[in-house]
Amino acid sequence: MTVLRTNQDLDPHRLREVFGIFPSGVVAVAALVDGAPVGLAASSFTSVSLDPPLVSFSIANTSKTWPDLRRAAHLGITILADHHSTVARQLAGAVGQRFDGLPLTATGEGAVTLDDGLATFDTTIHREVLAGDHTIVLLRLHAVRHAGQADPSPLVFHRSRFGRLQPG
Repeated sequence: MTVLRTNQDLDPHRLREVFGIFPSGVVAVAALVDGAPVGLAASSFTSVSLDPPLVSFSIANTSKTWPDLRRAAHLGITILADHHSTVARQLAGAVGQRFDGLPLTATGEGAVTLDDGLATFDTTIHREVLAGDHTIVLLRLHAVRHAGQADPSPLVFHRSRFGRLQPG
């Protein structure tokens, strides 16, 4: 049996490296704000509850996008497919170019989703929970659309790189 040391180095660079061992899916979070699409890519998305239907993602407290995005009445979530690595980088890039050339759909309430995602959700903010240098955003689901692809493969973020699942 290995004994865990309690005095391990917990500096942020080391933690980021270790956290990166665990793969996660990637989503786009977007909405119309003042008539224009605003959004970001998040790799911390997870399902939370069936009753009530809740999902979540985490956002850095230093985000320049979140203060604008959180003003939207509804937020769209798109589960990105394995062919979306360029889209994920674009959504993390220059604010004014995040949606250039992307096929989008907006609901009447302002939730924005990518047309070719694996699944999309229309959500509203249920609660925000301050958690250290991030905020956990709990979202209430109002509508779900599944692309219905025969063999969907999500975009995966692992060790600070985008990748895909390999068939087993």
